[in-house]
Amino acid sequence: MPDLNNIADTVSEFHTFYENVAAALNAHRSNHVLSAAEIRILSEISSKQHPNAGQLAVATNTDPGYLTRIIRSLEKQGLASRAPSRTDARSFSLQLTEQGKNTLIDLEMASRDNVLQLLQPLNVRQQEQLAAAMTAIRQLLKGDGNTAPEVSFRQQLLPGDAGYLIYLHGELYAREAGYNLEFEAHVCKTFAEFLSSYSPAKDRICLAVANGKIVGSIAIVGATRQLAQLRWFLVHPDYRGLGIGRQLLRDALAFCRDRQYRTVYLMTTSTQEQAIALFKQAGFRKTGEKLMQMWGQQQYEQRYDMDLV
Repeated sequence: MPDLNNIADTVSEFHTFYENVAAALNAHRSNHVLSAAEIRILSEISSKQHPNAGQLAVATNTDPGYLTRIIRSLEKQGLASRAPSRTDARSFSLQLTEQGKNTLIDLEMASRDNVLQLLQPLNVRQQEQLAAAMTAIRQLLKGDGNTAPEVSFRQQLLPGDAGYLIYLHGELYAREAGYNLEFEAHVCKTFAEFLSSYSPAKDRICLAVANGKIVGSIAIVGATRQLAQLRWFLVHPDYRGLGIGRQLLRDALAFCRDRQYRTVYLMTTSTQEQAIALFKQAGFRKTGEKLMQMWGQQQYEQRYDMDLV
């Protein structure tokens, strides 16, 4: 059983630490005429999720009397206005004036600048880890920790990515298709060739990342000025069914069109039925097939081509 006292201490220590971080992120507010409470209400009105004062008080857990004083202050400063509700004569709707909208934009831009300053010393992988950790904290404390994590996409290989992708291919294909070490050796060899000749003018790798880990990949490798090969298409089984594969494939084909390739092809085996179905939906057609002994088993190697012009 976990030691709840130790966990409580860890949470308390994080809270103290993050109070200092939050103070730095909100430093721009100390020079503003608006109070923190007024800024929060201004932002909530802008979201239009709480159209009247009663809903706004409940959503922000603000005393109705105190909220009334805040709204009056915002009106006096020309930042917000209210009008009778169309559905309830006893209520009124809230909205920002143009001055209020501009004030909120200025505040949000200053806040983003502070966030960017916080992120600037971190490398890309650390930034992804930080975002994933914050997302996990938010989901757990909101009670939706079992929902699908946020997935981001990037087109940049970082140190360690190639090794992790080789591991994913070796482990997942061994588990799901029964491939042996020959397959992993093949992936190692082709990745080494890709890295040694990589050029952003002709090549592209697209990665899906969740919780700081790569969960999907696809690559385009330029063969000639008119021909490209699609390689290393993979989505981790825990993240399938979320549209990640389709997004990766769209990004890869968009790159091919942008680089004016006339044809893109891929090599696969007949056992990869789900991936093949996705390729066919995208417009690939089977152009070749041969029975081979490969990766510890006898199977059909297939080629699929797609004309882009």
